[in-house]
Amino acid sequence: MSPTPQRIVIIGAGGRGRDAYGRWVIDHPERAQVVAVADTDETRRRALATAAGGAVEYGDWREVIPDLARLEADGVVIAVPDAMHVDVAIAVADAGLPFLLEKPAAPTLVELERLAIHAGKVSARLAIGHVLRFTPFWRTIKQIIDAGTLGQVMTIEVRENIGFWHFAHSYVRGNWRNSATSSAMVLAKTSHDLDLIRWIAGGPPESVYSIGGLSWFRPENAPEGAPAFCLDGCPVADTCPFFAPRYYVDALAGVHGHPVHLLGDDTSVAGRLKALRTGDYGRCVFRSDNDVADHQQTTMLYPGGLTATLTASAFTAENTRVVAITGSAGQLTGHMESGELVVDLFSPQATLPPDVVFAHQETTVMKPMGHTRHALTVVVPGADLGDHAGHAGGDAGFMAEFVDALGNGTVGAGELSFHTAMDSHLIAFAAEESRVSGAPVSFAAWVDALGLGLTASSAE
Repeated sequence: MSPTPQRIVIIGAGGRGRDAYGRWVIDHPERAQVVAVADTDETRRRALATAAGGAVEYGDWREVIPDLARLEADGVVIAVPDAMHVDVAIAVADAGLPFLLEKPAAPTLVELERLAIHAGKVSARLAIGHVLRFTPFWRTIKQIIDAGTLGQVMTIEVRENIGFWHFAHSYVRGNWRNSATSSAMVLAKTSHDLDLIRWIAGGPPESVYSIGGLSWFRPENAPEGAPAFCLDGCPVADTCPFFAPRYYVDALAGVHGHPVHLLGDDTSVAGRLKALRTGDYGRCVFRSDNDVADHQQTTMLYPGGLTATLTASAFTAENTRVVAITGSAGQLTGHMESGELVVDLFSPQATLPPDVVFAHQETTVMKPMGHTRHALTVVVPGADLGDHAGHAGGDAGFMAEFVDALGNGTVGAGELSFHTAMDSHLIAFAAEESRVSGAPVSFAAWVDALGLGLTASSAE
């Protein structure tokens, strides 16, 4: 840890820049400080700059780049809309500063190629915002796997329960609804999960196959008489699960930050209703301009026979992830939101790694085979923001790692490696190509054929 706080510039003061990364810096003044904020929205920019104790404000990200040296910045956080990621990243890389780039690093393969080639030319030091690796939940799972507790890992199953209300908010009405202005759902949403699977597996897959599509949030599924906006007299307002006022006005009545602040500056009831009458978040979910898949399943084959599957669905009650991993010596299942893990060890003499620490543990001998079952609870940080932000402590853990790396000069290495983060992006693009084409993708050959100047990363 550096003896003096790291001086950080935040470009993009929206939900991620302000509520995740900026919030952590403000809460840890002994480790870092926000010295400047760049955002075109004056209200967002000023709110973060003021909370940071009077950071310098810039109305355009291009204005802050020439001032990075004068600001004595140690690092930059880039949390702008997806389509801007590469332009901003290249400018910061050219300025010679290490930076955090919110995922996805780039919304298209062409943009990813541009970033990768330029990053190599200037020896850029960057970390991609794959925050879930830094949650206590997933780090504990990785620790158990790496200790060999489950023997040879045979299958990995991750289920991304997006939550019916969260999907409607972000992927039907929100910023990630259309692949032309953002990216495919498998990249925008599940690159986190693909990164986790690749991390647990220890390397990239041999092949990728994916199926799914946009089946429900389509105009032909709109109830008869449904208007363009929920508040224009929807005839099924009382029964529609996606009626906007029920979510933004009723369910989130006491919330004035994320995600309500995305409606506008006025988060009173009257302000919310006004925003919903004509704004994107008040649109009928069947009459939006969304085109991203609302459910998708991706299967991966790894060297040695390991298989992995990722299921992402809009049609879930919970907004969390669940996991099941099987191995030659045991099985692990887990629920991220609750922090609960169950580890079944097939040998009655088998034990958990001695350095794994839990908030709660119960061990039971199971009948009829007499194997041991360990029911565990991982500590989930109390400061997390629940369904809407925080990622079960991952945002905080990632920022702590990034700030330490700024002080140590190790941004872009180890857990913050750009090259290993690239794998999850490439797997996502391969999955989308497979989904559209209906054919499996041979991963290494496909990456080589792209001509990105990179090959799929080797095993860790």
